[in-house]
Amino acid sequence: MKKNTFSERDICSKLITPAVVEAGWDLQTQISEEKTLTDGRIIVRGKMVARGKQKRADYVLYVKPNIPIAVIEAKDNKHSVGDGMQQALSYAEMLRVPFAFSTNGDRFLFHDKTGQSASMETEIRLDEFPSPDELQKKYETWKGLSDQQARVAFQGYHDTGKTPRYYQTNAVNAAVEAIAKGQDRLLLVMATGTGKTFTAFQIIWRLWKSGAKKRVLFLADRNVLVDQTMVNDFRPFIGSMAKLSTHSKTIEKADGTTEDLTLAVDKKRRINTAYEIYLGLYQALTGPAESQKIYKELSPDFFDLIIVDECHRGSAADDSAWREILEHFSGATQIGMTATPKETEYVSNINYFGEPIFTYSLKEGIHDGFLAPYKVIKSHIDRDVEGYRPEKGQLDRDGNEVEDRIYNTKDFDRTLVLDDRTKLVAQRVTQFLKESGDRMQKTIVFCIDQEHAARMRQALINENQDLIEKDSRYVMRITGNDKEGLNQLANFIDPEADYPVIVTTSRLLSTGVDAQTCRLIALDREIGSMTEFKQIVGRGTRVHADTGKYYFTLMDFRGATNHFADPDFDGEPVQIYQPGPDDSMTPPDDQSTEPPDDPEGGETVIIDPIDPTLAPHDPFGGDDPTSSSGPQKKIYVDGIGASIIKERVEYLDADGNLVTESLKDFTRRHLTRRFASMDDFLRRWNAEDRKQAILDELSEEGIDITLIGEELGRDLDPFDLICHIAFDAKPLTRRERAENVKKRDAFNRYGEQARAVLEALLEKYADEGVLTLDDTNILQINPFSHMGTPIELMRSFGKKNDYLQAVHDLQNALYEESA
Repeated sequence: MKKNTFSERDICSKLITPAVVEAGWDLQTQISEEKTLTDGRIIVRGKMVARGKQKRADYVLYVKPNIPIAVIEAKDNKHSVGDGMQQALSYAEMLRVPFAFSTNGDRFLFHDKTGQSASMETEIRLDEFPSPDELQKKYETWKGLSDQQARVAFQGYHDTGKTPRYYQTNAVNAAVEAIAKGQDRLLLVMATGTGKTFTAFQIIWRLWKSGAKKRVLFLADRNVLVDQTMVNDFRPFIGSMAKLSTHSKTIEKADGTTEDLTLAVDKKRRINTAYEIYLGLYQALTGPAESQKIYKELSPDFFDLIIVDECHRGSAADDSAWREILEHFSGATQIGMTATPKETEYVSNINYFGEPIFTYSLKEGIHDGFLAPYKVIKSHIDRDVEGYRPEKGQLDRDGNEVEDRIYNTKDFDRTLVLDDRTKLVAQRVTQFLKESGDRMQKTIVFCIDQEHAARMRQALINENQDLIEKDSRYVMRITGNDKEGLNQLANFIDPEADYPVIVTTSRLLSTGVDAQTCRLIALDREIGSMTEFKQIVGRGTRVHADTGKYYFTLMDFRGATNHFADPDFDGEPVQIYQPGPDDSMTPPDDQSTEPPDDPEGGETVIIDPIDPTLAPHDPFGGDDPTSSSGPQKKIYVDGIGASIIKERVEYLDADGNLVTESLKDFTRRHLTRRFASMDDFLRRWNAEDRKQAILDELSEEGIDITLIGEELGRDLDPFDLICHIAFDAKPLTRRERAENVKKRDAFNRYGEQARAVLEALLEKYADEGVLTLDDTNILQINPFSHMGTPIELMRSFGKKNDYLQAVHDLQNALYEESA
């Protein structure tokens, strides 16, 4: 076989796959070809969105489905056998596997990280490829797994019809392996929107099916989390699963049908111990009174596996509700799952569960393209920056004199209300929606408390009276004490429901409220912690391709986004924009940069009535301050006025640094990094037969040449745009380039029909900017289809290769004077 003529795909199908199969690997269950690992980073340029290049391994080999063990990277035979090794190792690191292979069809280069081979990298023949048993035994020895531990560690997944993402299999496999080896306290950290519940299901399923764990408790702190889990991800447990609650529930599923949840507690609060999988709210299992501690009716050894979902909220404290439950069942293996590990002087889940055995951060999720990046608009209000001191004798709305002191942002809307400030925020939010061209994009305005949320709702209604007339639900307050608002929560998070559009609320912490289509989050309250800030960002990071939601915007009126500077924050915004008082609220399209940095792996939120056993709470987060202590007395001052001050635009560059620059500057910097000089670029351009390949490479790096042309308002050839932006060369229009070729009479050596074809190709370039002139399919469309068949037209040059050479010469002639 002439392997040097084979494409990379030929090498794979004719040589590599047969060699791997011959070694004993099952083609259906153990070999995945062209395995896509990431979606490709979402790149935002103004309002334009593009995907970066996906990461795709030529082969991933599995012990069993979703339990990877090796990676193979193949190259064509023009490469050396080891040319793919570095790429293979990067994929192996992503998948946490110790074996990597590189090949060009002649031999394999075998990289063995386990240290059990004579050399770390060894060349082997195609017929020497190791068998599944050989690699599995090496893996087990490397990990120190006994036969019994290996049986648990390699227990199969449940086939839900949904392929786990690579990081989900990493989390599941790491947890199952650790538990198989006897670890009994584990912490998994996964950013909001990355499928923690699906991950928890597969962990439970594999341990349950292997017999390693027989009775399981899944603990959460929101009814919606438990109920949606039972009817969605945990559905395969039906018949063996029940909810630890006395309250019967009928749940509406995503397809519109309903389902009654199975309950394990009767009206006399007796627990049915016949089930194997239990789900419950820790608030429902315990309470201040001894009679409320229902968990004590179960023996300490009843459960042998407990998973605590969202173990960061008040739960991490030593005296928290789930801590007393976990201590009662201390003999059970216990797993904490969180998006935001909590570690402070007073509260620590790391202290309880130990250091995370697996982490998938917000930054990683955005970089892989599974999560939506975001822009930030910073709006500094004069009263917040300068503070407010009442004039002597200043009266409040009730006619009482206002205490003479300086009030600042910590006071506003908490103890002192400047109504003009509230109106200003409502105006700016409305202005943003109008300028964006889509006033129907789902928006959450985050307020100090329920009273502030009510005033913000009123201000937004007054700013959007035209849409309120069409449907009064356009703006709604959704807080724990507002029944009408709560009744509309399901519609707000439903991608198919138009209303409500804007909701005002007081807290935004719950991971149970999955607002997939939320495109705008306005912050008009201070954010007290990194944990809270990450949760807020997580409300918008779900990608929703069906509605074209690939990024979202944070409007910050309280300096909350200063958390970006905190070393504990693991993700940065695509763009930070600080508009002045008279500026547009929409960030300028010519100053966008690479996104930095999570879509829920198929999780669907099902909304149910608030559990009557729980205290009133804000559906978006923790209990509202007014719920327990009653409304706080506030001072209302009218007629003071408020305005936006300051302006600064910052963007995140490819290195993760915030810089002030335009899209043109950003593009120039990246082009000059790739091409050291004009001559360097010209050499690459002229050497590349397919010019589009260069543009594709730039696009993968986030440089869209078409977009920069739109910004400059010039319909130029990409060649001219690059030369102009990077090297300040005078650009020519496509028409000018085409006319220059005609003036040089470059076609005089061809016959009449061949000249007509080349002239028509030149017109196509001048009029439409076609770069792929060497694609013979172009001969099937006008005007070529009227000149003859593609075969007839190519024959006018001689043979097909003569035609392709003529087109290649034509392309070179277009750029001749530049060289």
